[in-house]
Amino acid sequence: MRKTTINFSVELDSNNVPDKILWDASDKPDAAPAETKSISISLWDQSQKNTLRIDLWTKDMPVDEMKRFYIDCLGGLAQSILSATGDEYMASETHDLCNRLVNHLRTENLQNG
Repeated sequence: MRKTTINFSVELDSNNVPDKILWDASDKPDAAPAETKSISISLWDQSQKNTLRIDLWTKDMPVDEMKRFYIDCLGGLAQSILSATGDEYMASETHDLCNRLVNHLRTENLQNG
């Protein structure tokens, strides 16, 4: 059986706020850990029948990029819904939500100059 690993390392400031997030994976082409500004991990807890979540972002992650990050996450979920379940309605509704959120960001950016 083949195994692969994904590791996260989080450097915290004196208030336990993430300063730096590094990630590495055994299948990643680069040997060195890579820096990221945000991670969002969801795990299905089979015994409790619910989702466990880990959401972290560094204090210097710009708000506009954070919004885009979550839209991208939702878009990925839309594709995963289709691939994992074949439910075209759920995938389409999630994708449509992403489109509405992108339009919201465009309007917000125009208003903020």
